[in-house]
Amino acid sequence: MAVQINPSILSADFARLADEAKAVEGADWLHVDVMDNHFVPNLTLGTPVVESLARATDIPLDCHLMIEDPDRWAPQYVEAGAQSITFHVEAAAAPIRLAREIRAKGARAAMALKPATPIEAYEEILPELDMLLIMTVEPGFGGQSFLDVMLPKVRRTRELIDKHGLQLWLQVDGGVSASTIERCAEAGADVFVAGSAVYGAEDPAQAVRALRAQAEAATAQASWACGH
Repeated sequence: MAVQINPSILSADFARLADEAKAVEGADWLHVDVMDNHFVPNLTLGTPVVESLARATDIPLDCHLMIEDPDRWAPQYVEAGAQSITFHVEAAAAPIRLAREIRAKGARAAMALKPATPIEAYEEILPELDMLLIMTVEPGFGGQSFLDVMLPKVRRTRELIDKHGLQLWLQVDGGVSASTIERCAEAGADVFVAGSAVYGAEDPAQAVRALRAQAEAATAQASWACGH
């Protein structure tokens, strides 16, 4: 599938979110980090902001729920206007049921894994998902350094996706930048969340284009992409 670049508004100016959404024209999705100060030690935004943002931009919203009890709260984010919902498997009581409920409401269902959570235990769940997110930093704060030790996990996940012949997007989030995106693409990722690398640039839209070009070039040379 095609490379996708998802700017994270966690690195944007929260007082100007509508303008910040317009600043990344050409992005595939807007990545919206929802944190509850329980599952992760940070507090960000909730459904009212998602509703406002959905009205302010044509870019679809990819809500990453770093919250406790996503089984209860995730459907409300679909109703608020998100077109993709990512829940953490570490917080979900019934991940298969939750993924099916998200899909039934018309959104894409995605599951996230923290760095220490192995992918192998969730191989059987993969067909229930539209996207899998491998965190390449500990969730909770933007601007962290990329964890290279996650690249083998990305490779193993890509192998499992290919083993089952799934049309499953593989997203990475955390420390994705011009210096790391090629390694992520080579390992098997095709959806890239970038926060400070986009919103810290003088021209965020150009940063999106540059990251896309890097990822596309690396993907074209990657062994996993041959035959896709």
